[in-house]
Amino acid sequence: MRIGVFSWETLNSIKVGGVAAVVTQLSEALADLGHEVHVFTRTTEGKPEHELINGVWEHRCLSPGMDDFIEYMDHVCDSMVSAYHWAKAEYGEFDVLHGHDWHSVNALANIRQNTGFDNIVWTCHSTEYGRNGNNFADNWFSARIRHREWLGGYISKKTTTVSYFMRSEISREYQIPEEKTQVIYNGIDTRGFKGEVDPGRVKERYGLHPLDPVILFFGRIAYQKGPDLLLEAIPGVLDEFYNARFIFAGSGDMINHLHGRAHWLGVHDKIRVLGYVSEEEKKELFKSCDMVCVPSRNEPFGIITLEAWASGKPVVATDVGGPSEIIDNFRTGVKTYLNPDSIAWGIKYLLGDRSGDSLKKMSEVCLGEAQKYDWHEIAKQYLEVYGI
Repeated sequence: MRIGVFSWETLNSIKVGGVAAVVTQLSEALADLGHEVHVFTRTTEGKPEHELINGVWEHRCLSPGMDDFIEYMDHVCDSMVSAYHWAKAEYGEFDVLHGHDWHSVNALANIRQNTGFDNIVWTCHSTEYGRNGNNFADNWFSARIRHREWLGGYISKKTTTVSYFMRSEISREYQIPEEKTQVIYNGIDTRGFKGEVDPGRVKERYGLHPLDPVILFFGRIAYQKGPDLLLEAIPGVLDEFYNARFIFAGSGDMINHLHGRAHWLGVHDKIRVLGYVSEEEKKELFKSCDMVCVPSRNEPFGIITLEAWASGKPVVATDVGGPSEIIDNFRTGVKTYLNPDSIAWGIKYLLGDRSGDSLKKMSEVCLGEAQKYDWHEIAKQYLEVYGI
């Protein structure tokens, strides 16, 4: 089977968020299962236009820069369509086209309109409504993105999404019939999280005592992800665990808010705001922390949960979206209400047994749980959606 994948990000070209890992690792798993996979994505400096990587063809598409991001993505989609026609002439007709998120929708719509090809699958990883923290941003920019998300559901033969929570959301917001949408959870390559680090040395690198318990937030520092909710929870945690420390890793538009509010709360010396970190540093942070906190207001899946488990760390997460569906409460993590007091309670629950056997057992359970989300098993579910 020849599969065409359309995504604005991959691990081998331009990485922005979690979709890059999903697209890359799913494509490699499909190739391992014997299928020919071609990924159409954006180009980046120093990379060839066409490259075979781990059994997957990656076609990098050039487009002019634009001040308007949506207009820029329209040009990227035009370039993807050109690359698709070139690949079809070079390798033969495709059996299925699979697009990810709103960024690729115009490319799929162009191909369908001009060629009649209709075996199109569209995966919605998140919505504009969710990215705005369960709010409708009252501006033309968001309206155009919402239109493309609606269009993705309209033109596709099948739609997939990453949680039952998200299936309900896109059905409600875009009138996509639930029977048209297959829920397929994301996967993880646990091999990337193997190996040992010295947690004490890693903590010292950030000016922390080697024995300080560390709570890690990793992701976009944005309203949707709730870093401010974790920040507001810190005084409540410190009341009982004075030496608890908090690391916020990731980029986003709330970084200045975190610094300012932390000073106001008197906890600025208890936090570290790192900004963007490399993959290597990310894995060291996971292995060195005591737990990972996912305080999101809206979380379609939360691949961060799988990454924490693969590192042997339990998760404290708000009871929303994907994490709520996959966390076994008090076994692989703790689910909390969407407010700082409840988040503080969840963190303190785990810190209260930091030196006991139950937290150690939870760590072992988390490692085993991550193995259930092997990409090869996830890829088989996608093949059923493709019609194989």
